[in-house]
Amino acid sequence: MATHPPLPPFTRDAAIEKVRLAEDAWNTREPERVAQGYTPDCHWRNRAEFVNGRDEIIAFLTRKWTRELDYRLIKELWAFDGNRIAVRFAYESHDDSGNWSRSYGNENWEFDAQGVMVARHASINDLPIEESERAYHWPLGRRPDAHPGLSELGF
Repeated sequence: MATHPPLPPFTRDAAIEKVRLAEDAWNTREPERVAQGYTPDCHWRNRAEFVNGRDEIIAFLTRKWTRELDYRLIKELWAFDGNRIAVRFAYESHDDSGNWSRSYGNENWEFDAQGVMVARHASINDLPIEESERAYHWPLGRRPDAHPGLSELGF
């Protein structure tokens, strides 16, 4: 299996890089690409849904990005130790009726020796927002380096 640097055990800089790489992948909204960052038998808890393996990850993300339109995500390192990383995140999206929301959450990640995620546990809360309250205005895709992160935005 190919490695996905940076590899554990993580330093602070490596953990920050790993978080940004995950953010960048999710902002592509390409389920097959995102799934490559997880082991073939990866286990997820996402809200109250349990997802096992890449095929289920792809199906889950396909459903997600069919409902959550114009999705833009920011992740930020919270803590790390050895082969584990904890992040907080917020994303903005709207439904097919134009109703915007900002979803806030925390994730706990565990990686194998090749730097591929074997477990992801996510807790997420949704806040309806008006379009005028949006804070993420970059073009769809990777967040520009100059765009503020969660702490700078006060999230």
